[in-house]
Amino acid sequence: MATTNPIDIDVSPSAGSGVSATVAVVYHSGFGHTRVQAEAVHRGAAGVDGITALLVSVDDIESHWDDLDRADAIIFGTPTYMAGPSAPFKAFLDATSPRWQEQRWRDKLAAGFTNSAGMNGDKLATLQALSLFAMQHGMVWIGLGLLPGNHTSEGTPEDLNRLAAFLGAMAQSNADQPADVVPPPADQRTAAHLGARVARTALRWRYAEATAEAEATAELVP
Repeated sequence: MATTNPIDIDVSPSAGSGVSATVAVVYHSGFGHTRVQAEAVHRGAAGVDGITALLVSVDDIESHWDDLDRADAIIFGTPTYMAGPSAPFKAFLDATSPRWQEQRWRDKLAAGFTNSAGMNGDKLATLQALSLFAMQHGMVWIGLGLLPGNHTSEGTPEDLNRLAAFLGAMAQSNADQPADVVPPPADQRTAAHLGARVARTALRWRYAEATAEAEATAELVP
């Protein structure tokens, strides 16, 4: 008998589920390039029916702690500087320690993205740092979910996931070009894919919670 993959179930409000979710994108950008990537992630999440998407710079984090606490998913983004997250973003991570002590973000969904000038630039180390941070908070990490692009003779730099990332979304921005030129469209589309993927997963997560709550309530009714 054929079975339906839960990933393929449409749980959007337009499908009659009545489910909604909030996705927060929190980021730091030193020169504007990672902000462009963050905006693409935000667009991808906001484009999913039933999603409220928030875009938060760590420069304004003091006004948004409650938003992060209420979010169903948090997507973390930072440039890769010297093989790791930028100092302002690391300061934000360290400032979450009171929430870590209470495990306030336990079972939230999490994902990450990063940008650097180099094609490699040790961006994987940054995504690993973000995922380990999420694990310490008891969060559930969502990867990019794309096969690598531009890795065959028929591939092009316009392919999604042209940098062949899996743990999160990567972007590359030439150091001598401004943020209105780079990161290139392929990297922005890859970032939007990550935002949409996390958003759809958040809806399924909320749908499962709502279904479990409804079943538990039904069991209490004589």
